[in-house]
Amino acid sequence: MQFFYWLIFLMAIGIAIFAVQNSSAPPVIIKFLIWKFETSLVYTILGSILLGILLALLFWIPKAVRTSFQKGKQPPGPPLGGPP
Repeated sequence: MQFFYWLIFLMAIGIAIFAVQNSSAPPVIIKFLIWKFETSLVYTILGSILLGILLALLFWIPKAVRTSFQKGKQPPGPPLGGPP
């Protein structure tokens, strides 16, 4: 599990470095229906990564809560010491 955390940490650092190195890029225009927003490429990259993480958490949290409740409802197993 610790390897997974290190991998995520290194990916986050790589994405941040990539975004900062592209800070000299021209502004990006984001259009959606009648809405139009002009922003830096750095904010666009970091915002899209953050939005992806939030969406992944939205789909993961209900499953984690459900499995947590299921583990709490399981009947206790036999005692570990065995018969006296």
